This record gives sequence, structure tokens and C-alpha cells, in this order.
Amino acid sequence: MALVGGETAELPGIYRDDELDFAGTCVGIVDRAEVIDGSRCTPGDVIVGLPSSGLHTNGFSLVRTLDELPPEYLAPHRLYLDDVRTLRAHADVKALAHVTGGGILGNLARVLPDGVRARIEWHAWERPPVYAWLADHGVAEDEARRVFNLGIGMCAVVPEAPAGAIVVGALE
Repeated sequence: MALVGGETAELPGIYRDDELDFAGTCVGIVDRAEVIDGSRCTPGDVIVGLPSSGLHTNGFSLVRTLDELPPEYLAPHRLYLDDVRTLRAHADVKALAHVTGGGILGNLARVLPDGVRARIEWHAWERPPVYAWLADHGVAEDEARRVFNLGIGMCAVVPEAPAGAIVVGALE
């Protein structure tokens, strides 16, 4: 089997002796002309957010130190393929950032060209209730922004947001 990238999760205290975790990955081929790599991003571009279904897999090491997370906050991680395809049909998508560990800013920074940065409007969308629960359990706003997706699981950079899109910020 070829290992072509990705990450291996470290989950201390989660796995017990003689337990295994299996995960699947899908790898595809893209024509070079269709690659979305962020190189065309420029100040003034808009950041569109695709809603998450909750925490996804972000910050569970932190969450486990707080309290028993209510089961209703453990929604499965959603997939964004159909949403991205729909967005591409209506806008020139210049960059995509899957919001994993590192939060929105940390993941956007990985796809933006040098000298271009994201400015996020943190109150531009409604957060899922799990983030209020985290705040009530002592997670400060700056830490939440650094660790969690805060309800935006994928960001796309476009020149102009299509009608109905959730605009979460812009590039400077």
C-alpha cells in the first residue's frame, strides 16, 4: 500500500490494550489545470464557510479533560465533497481549507500565499450548541478559535460569494 500523506492521530487514554482503530482514506487524481492550491488567492477575496456537524475530530484531547461530553454533541464528521462541487459550479474556488486541529485561521494559513492573511468575522455564523457547552466548561474564546472549527468545517476562498453563502471573512 502506498502512503501518500495524511496524519496519524495520537489519542492517549482513548485506546485500551488489544484495541485497534481502522480508518479509511480516499485518494484521487486531479488534472493539473483543476488543482485548487491557493496560489491564486489575493487580498479582497472572500472566505466562504461550509457548516460543520459539530466538533468533528478536533480537540478531543482537550474535551476529555473537561467533563463527560453529552452524546448529542458527538455527531459524525460530515463530508464536504457535494458542497464543494456545488460551490465550484457557482464560483471560482481558489483555495480550500478543511478545518481540523489548528482552527479556522491555522488551516487557512496553510493554503494562502505568502503575504496574504485571513481576517475572520467571528460572529458571522451561528455556532452549534456544543461550543457554548465548551465555553461553560472553561474553554476560553481564544483557545476555542485556536483548537476547534467553531461550526465551520471547511473554508473556501472565492473572488465573490455566491448568493446564500456563509461569508466568514476576507483576505488581506
